[in-house]
Amino acid sequence: MSDTVFEAATLIIPLVFAIVFHEIAHGLMARTLGDPTASERGRLTLNPLKHVDPIGTVVLPGMLALAHLPVFGWAKPVPVIAARMRNPRVGMMLTAAAGPGMNLIMALLSAVLIGLMVRGYGDQTPTGLGLFVFKNLVNFIQINVFLALFNLLPIPPFDGSHIVEGLLPRSLARGYGKLRNLGFALALIVLVVLPQLMPGLNIVGQLVGPPFEWTLDRLGTVIESVSGQHVSPDKIA
Repeated sequence: MSDTVFEAATLIIPLVFAIVFHEIAHGLMARTLGDPTASERGRLTLNPLKHVDPIGTVVLPGMLALAHLPVFGWAKPVPVIAARMRNPRVGMMLTAAAGPGMNLIMALLSAVLIGLMVRGYGDQTPTGLGLFVFKNLVNFIQINVFLALFNLLPIPPFDGSHIVEGLLPRSLARGYGKLRNLGFALALIVLVVLPQLMPGLNIVGQLVGPPFEWTLDRLGTVIESVSGQHVSPDKIA
């Protein structure tokens, strides 16, 4: 396997799994709270093609990466109908939080698996299939943590906006919710256009960066606890 294909595979595989389980978590939580729409429409599936949005998952992130701009994108959101929930206001908050929560759970699971691999290999460096699995797990941690924190940004239509909307007084929540009508154009303006016009305004770096590093540090502690060894920070970075 060439280095390019190897690196691409160890990024694409964990990204696909992170996105798929993120969306399934939304659908499962909604169903638990009374809205079976995602299940009825066949979205509670591990088939990644059911969750990929051609523009948001492939085209836009690729274009942003080629232009050396902040990269973000989206999967095809699972359908959720708040009116079918037993408590729509609380239900939407919990459904929104389920996606990032799933990502953090998977990052924790990856840390445990990395710890077991480090314990198993000892002082040896994994090669072949072992190295491929190890790199996938390392990238799985980073992608899941970033995806969780990025989606918690209170910018419509990200998950964080549903949580904020549920916490706001109803009069303010209605106005805030209307921003969602702008779709991802609003996110593009806030995350890409404004930082280009105001170079000091790095919203992703300033809001996501610190908790991302903090979370990786905590997961590094998990790896050390499981492996019984000191793990260099570059093992998961």
